[in-house]
Amino acid sequence: MQAEGPGGKPVKIKLLIGNEVLEGVLEYNSTARDFASLLPMTIKLEDYAGKEKVHTFSRKLSLEGAPSGSKGMTGDITYYAPWGNMAIFYRDHGYASGLVPLGRLKDVHRLAELCKSSCTVTIEKVQD
Repeated sequence: MQAEGPGGKPVKIKLLIGNEVLEGVLEYNSTARDFASLLPMTIKLEDYAGKEKVHTFSRKLSLEGAPSGSKGMTGDITYYAPWGNMAIFYRDHGYASGLVPLGRLKDVHRLAELCKSSCTVTIEKVQD
């Protein structure tokens, strides 16, 4: 289920990497809403395990009503609660305890191309 912003519309986001713009949409849960409250943000994404791009937040996100875990599938934007980090999967990972869905990224393979080992990314809400 996607997050809803004002007027009941899904909360859309964009990732800016250099001149490239990648689009995504957030889930409808307390963790995704907490994440959205931090936007805009400029962060460093680093490759992890050849499957995901990760960033550790400066504070923990809300886990109110969050599932005990989920599958990390290609295109998923997630929060890994045990480590307090965001993980964007560009390859399937499978189930992980403490993995909470935040949203989906449309062109995740482009992210992997643009961000080989690490890169600086700005994440913003899209204003309709």
